[in-house]
Amino acid sequence: MLPYINLPFQYVAGILGASTDELKLITSFLISYPLAGLLKRVPDEKPYLKNLFITGVSTFYLVGLFDLWSGVRTLAISSIGSYCIAQYVDGPFMPWIGFVFLMGHMSVNQLARQWANDPGTVDITGAQMVLVMKLTAFCWNVADGRLPEKDLSDFQKERALKKLPSLLDFAGYVLFFPSLFAGPAFDYVDYRRWIETTMFEVPAGVSPSKKAPTRKKRKIPRSGTPATWKAATGLFWILLFLKLSGWYYPDLLTGDKYMTYGFAHRIWLLHMLGFTTRLKYYGVWALTEGACILSGLGYKGVDPVTGKVSWDRLRNVNPWGVESAQNTRAYLGNWNINTNNWLRNYIYLRVTPRGKKPGFRASMATFVTSAFWHGFYPGYYLTFVLASFVQTVAKNCRRYFRPFFLDPKTTQPTSTKIYYDILSYLITQLTFSFTTAPFVLLTLPASFLVWARVYFYVVILTAFATAFFASPAKVFLIKKLNARAGNPGHGPLQRSHSQESLASKEPVLGLPSEPQRDLEELMEEVKAEMEARQRRGSLKKAATMPAGKAKAI
Repeated sequence: MLPYINLPFQYVAGILGASTDELKLITSFLISYPLAGLLKRVPDEKPYLKNLFITGVSTFYLVGLFDLWSGVRTLAISSIGSYCIAQYVDGPFMPWIGFVFLMGHMSVNQLARQWANDPGTVDITGAQMVLVMKLTAFCWNVADGRLPEKDLSDFQKERALKKLPSLLDFAGYVLFFPSLFAGPAFDYVDYRRWIETTMFEVPAGVSPSKKAPTRKKRKIPRSGTPATWKAATGLFWILLFLKLSGWYYPDLLTGDKYMTYGFAHRIWLLHMLGFTTRLKYYGVWALTEGACILSGLGYKGVDPVTGKVSWDRLRNVNPWGVESAQNTRAYLGNWNINTNNWLRNYIYLRVTPRGKKPGFRASMATFVTSAFWHGFYPGYYLTFVLASFVQTVAKNCRRYFRPFFLDPKTTQPTSTKIYYDILSYLITQLTFSFTTAPFVLLTLPASFLVWARVYFYVVILTAFATAFFASPAKVFLIKKLNARAGNPGHGPLQRSHSQESLASKEPVLGLPSEPQRDLEELMEEVKAEMEARQRRGSLKKAATMPAGKAKAI
């Protein structure tokens, strides 16, 4: 650590009541903006200088600002280890070996942080979580580069690496300072296109006049305005978090005063604790995304019609999408977007054998990966398990109730649809306020205490709804919907009747889309495997019998 660098942070921390390391973290996000501006001004034809600048700034953050020598060692072990695995291990299991190595290494550090139990101290686990996403994707990209193109999807072809990058390029990718501590994560191909400036070329079929404006001879478009807006937004969320965190905090819900309020007031406080906690993430992710935008890496392309530049490549959260969500998939799909993409592209779709549809194994592997990636606090697992059942119930409610508020012929909303929207919004928000509380409280005693103080309302309603949809009431609803759609038959409800706007069965944040269906599929697989073994056993037995006995049989 640089001499005396702690003094100003200690002084401000004493005034604000925040920890020194938390102030340092916010400061690192803010000074990344002028540093990203300098990075963009490094000559495009000298990418090695950009890599050296990136590694130098990240080294200053890790060692000069935080004194994280152990963190440097941790990142080096993960990075060098995954690079060596990608280089020296051949065959289809290479990415999985890299995955187990990276997840295992991160798990050790997460357990160490959990035992230390000092949330105000910045350690390396946050950066390591980001790095795990980047390096596991890197291993898969290298593996894809060794396969014939006919065996790859369009996504895989776009990101396949035919040869390993140089160590300097790889170091720049690993230590990209605007996203070092909190993300966003991105694939190596994005970094390569950025540092080679091929990302900013006008695609075929688009008029050169639509090219994004640049300064002087730089190829990276001007990004000061969108980056400034992101910085301002991030600071707004951080300041709002600092204000509300003095009113809504975990100890309030576990203290005696909480029970002096009425039931509705307790639910309101529970909801505001969740909202206040999310503000911190909104702020941090907006600040880091803004620095990435200023460097040029957030560039997503130009609209070929309007010529408007998009800077959403690395967007990690949509606050409005979360806070206004009317269903579980919208809520989860707008949160931690890059983690969602990583789980989908590098876990869910990779577990499934080529030519087959993802099923139970893919869903379970994604669920377990998401849970372990977050850490080992028991509260995380309470949230994940309950949320999987909530998602199933929510999907059934949307499938069997929403069509009653749509015109069966035009599928347009009826005059009463507004009441459904309001009710579904309130239920979604209050359900997740309860469900995500253990993610904030972390421990089992605190989580169950707070749940009990609001009478386990989500657990009870979820159990009731699960029983409801397992009863004849579901058949009754299907008959009503079929009759309303002009099909008085008693067959299964057609998807066109259910008006599901999100038909995807893929997990969101690792949560199974339909756990019940996944379990049924598992039972079918087990049954099929047992029958196949019995048949093989019968054939083997018949083959070893004497010819006379076999003929008699």
